[in-house]
Amino acid sequence: MSAITPWPVVAGVDGSASARAAVGWAAREARLRDLPLRLVAAVPWTSFRPVGWPPPGQGHGREVVVRRAAEHLDAARVIAERTLPADRVAVEIRGGGPAEVLRDESASAQVVVVGNRGLGSVTGLLAGSVSQALAASAVCPVVVHRGVATPAGTVVVGVDGSPDGELALGYAFGQARLRGAALVAVRARGEEVVEPVDAAVPDPATVEKQEAAALDDVLDLWRPRYPDVAVHPRLVSDRAASVLVGESGGARLVVVGSRGHRALAAMVLGSVSRATVHRAHCPVAVVRGTARRPR
Repeated sequence: MSAITPWPVVAGVDGSASARAAVGWAAREARLRDLPLRLVAAVPWTSFRPVGWPPPGQGHGREVVVRRAAEHLDAARVIAERTLPADRVAVEIRGGGPAEVLRDESASAQVVVVGNRGLGSVTGLLAGSVSQALAASAVCPVVVHRGVATPAGTVVVGVDGSPDGELALGYAFGQARLRGAALVAVRARGEEVVEPVDAAVPDPATVEKQEAAALDDVLDLWRPRYPDVAVHPRLVSDRAASVLVGESGGARLVVVGSRGHRALAAMVLGSVSRATVHRAHCPVAVVRGTARRPR
């Protein structure tokens, strides 16, 4: 298998149509960011060694799966090399569970790109549950490829004031600048905590003014760093996931944090992120609190 320099774009490969589309997106991302691309397939045997084949006559089932994984990687390389020079594309078959393998890859990647749904069999890498598990646990940002990115569309980001949301906002600014796209920053007020029945009812106009000011304050922290990015704040009275999914129809990318204010565990993908990954019409980037800022 080929070696490659550190900090590449990594794409998971399993032979599914979703994974092939993810490879194409990953190759374009690598070209935009002047990074190498690493294509990885997983096989479900912990005893598998990535260099060489199993000894003849041993592990016949494993040989079949390894051979199939190699074929999937060859096909993925062909897709990637339509965008990148051959010397910037590396491939590897790794042993282990798919989420485990890609989570390990994320420790030395700029971004990991996966399809939203894989083959759904023992040889399938990118089943929906795997992409969710990876998005909730990876060290770097994870892009779940789905739908179709609008070529001249916006980058959309959810703003909720959480630590993950702040990282997502920084990542979204970087992606917007990289693509020469406008940034739509969405703050939704449809999931507020219900006040006690005897509490004073706030004036809606005052609340909206305060929320708009809070959104502007957050965006003002980033605008000086990205003066060339046009920013369109959107304050809406609706559920965050519904708004982000609606905006995704004309977007190149939607960016969300992996968890919001109501997170109960570090390894669980938040409800807004999960719903967006399931329903968006374009690729979705999920940025966790442990994720490194994009270079």
